Amino acid sequence: MGIGRYERGEVKPSIEVVIRMADALEVSLDFLVGKTELELDSSTIKRIQEVAKLPEQEKQQVFRYSMHLFGILKREKLMPNK
Repeated sequence: MGIGRYERGEVKPSIEVVIRMADALEVSLDFLVGKTELELDSSTIKRIQEVAKLPEQEKQQVFRYSMHLFGILKREKLMPNK
């Protein structure tokens, strides 16, 4: 079945089909179904998963470094201020 019937609202895809769509588009399920505006591609998700597996002390160190880097980028106007 083509995606046209999904786009026209004639049928709804199964969860398995939605998962395959998200995988093919390399986005999260939340982004695909409109639950978030934050688009996380597969490489970003993989990095987050790798950090989540670290021991707590190392995880906190990654967070400290990233917050420091974000501060530098914002000061240098290389990153949007949100």
